[in-house]
Amino acid sequence: MPENVKVGIIGCGGIANGKHLPSLAKLKQVELVAFCDSKVEKAHKAAEDYGVSGAKVYADYKELLHDSSIEVVHVCTPNISHAEITIAALKAGKHVMCEKPMAKTSEEARLMVETAKMTGKKLTIGYNNRFRPDSQYLHKTCQRGDLGEVYFAKAHAIRRRAVPTWGVFLDEEKQGGGPLIDIGTHALDLTLWMMDNYKPKSVMGSTFHKLGKRENAANAWGPWDPQKFKVEDSAFGFITMENGATIVLESSWALNSLDVDEAKCSLSGTEGGADMKDGLRINGENFGKLYTTNVELDAGGVAFYDGDEESDAELEARLWIESILNDTEPVVKPEEALVVTQILEAIYESARTGRAVYFE
Repeated sequence: MPENVKVGIIGCGGIANGKHLPSLAKLKQVELVAFCDSKVEKAHKAAEDYGVSGAKVYADYKELLHDSSIEVVHVCTPNISHAEITIAALKAGKHVMCEKPMAKTSEEARLMVETAKMTGKKLTIGYNNRFRPDSQYLHKTCQRGDLGEVYFAKAHAIRRRAVPTWGVFLDEEKQGGGPLIDIGTHALDLTLWMMDNYKPKSVMGSTFHKLGKRENAANAWGPWDPQKFKVEDSAFGFITMENGATIVLESSWALNSLDVDEAKCSLSGTEGGADMKDGLRINGENFGKLYTTNVELDAGGVAFYDGDEESDAELEARLWIESILNDTEPVVKPEEALVVTQILEAIYESARTGRAVYFE
C-alpha cells in the first residue's frame, strides 16, 4: 500500500479552490503534485497555494495524464468536458473523482461507468451533500429500516433568487442545463441514496424560463444578463420507480417562493417519515400516538486528530482517498450517479416533448 497518494487536479476554478483543494490539503496521505487549467495562471496559483514543492503546472490535461506517478485525478471542469477527461484519465491508469453532475448526457455517463469497469480503476462523483451530518444520520436511519418501505419522497433544490452569474453556468451548451442539473442533481442523489432505489420506471418533467428573461433582476450575486441566460430558471420532475415508489423533484435558481431549501429531501415510509426542511426531523407513531423527533446533530461535534471538526467536503475527500488506500468501494458509486443523470436527462426530454419518458 503506497504511503502517499499523488493527486492531480484538472480545472482550478471555483469548485476546486472552494472544495477539493482545501479538503485534500488537510490529508497527510495526499500529495498534490500537478495542476491543470486552460487558463494556466489559475493552475499556477493553485500550485502555489496547495501544491508540494516542485508541483507541475499544465494548460493541457492530456500532458498531465502522461505523468505515470499520478495515481488520482480530480476533474473540476465545466460539465461538457467531464466525460472526455474522466474517460481519458481512467484509460491512463488513474482513479478519478469527477465533480457533479456526472456528465451532460446519460450516454456519456454510461461510457464513464464502462471505462471504469474495463480499466479496473475507481470512479466516484462529487456528491458532497451525502457527507453532511444530517445526511449521514438519516442514511443510517434508513438503512436500519426505521422508516420501513419509503414509497413517497420529495427532492428539494429551491432558491428564491440565487442565479450563478459567473463562469459558464448560464451556458446550455457547456453545462447541459440550469438549476436542475446544477443543484437538482444533489437533491435527487440524496433522495435515491436514502431510498436505496435506483430503478426508475417513468418520468414526467416541466422546465420554465420565465424569470431569466428579466433585466436588472434582484439576485444574490447581482443582476444576470438575460441575453446570456440560455438555461431554465426552474424545473420539476415526477418520477415513478419500478416498485411504484414516487419522487417529486423541484429545482430553481429563481422562483417566486418562500419555501426555499437546497440539497434536501423529505421521505415517507410505512413505519415513519423524515425531512431535512427545519433541521433533521423524524416522525412516526408509537403506542397509538404520533411523535416528531428533532435530531440534535451539533452537540459538541466530532473532533479528529488535528483538533478540527471535519466538514462534509473534508469527509468526502478522506473517505475517497481511504477507498483507494484500502481498495474498497467509494461511498458514491458511479452506477448510482449514472441513474441520477438518466433521470435528469429524462426530465429535460419530457419537458421538451410534453410526454412521459419510460425506462426499459
